[in-house]
Amino acid sequence: MLKIFLVDDSSPVRRRLSALIGALAGVVIVGESEEADTALGCIRMTRADLVIVDPHLAGGNGMDIVESLARATPPILTMVLTNHSGPAFRAACQRAGARYFFDKTCEYELARDTIQQLADAPRPEPTSCEPV
Repeated sequence: MLKIFLVDDSSPVRRRLSALIGALAGVVIVGESEEADTALGCIRMTRADLVIVDPHLAGGNGMDIVESLARATPPILTMVLTNHSGPAFRAACQRAGARYFFDKTCEYELARDTIQQLADAPRPEPTSCEPV
């Protein structure tokens, strides 16, 4: 299962995304947050594979989330889903570490198809460490 965490300051948007994306085969929504400050801890706690984030949040900066997740060990995949899709902003998100970028208003189907491809792709099994 592909574990997804949603970060968007709009509750109706999160509900809609949760319903639409959560219905995909092999996908589970493991958490949601409306604020950047609480999102990072929750993302780590839920062990999300993919974080879908709108960088424009009322309670903080989603770009900070993208940058932090790109620096995590191991890095956590981020998908920016936003209404602000100009070329300069898209490039800034990619520089911050976003792996995927989609416009909410016209690229939702492409985002959904990408999520389904990620869910269908084989993922490595977690390794266990044994004391020597």
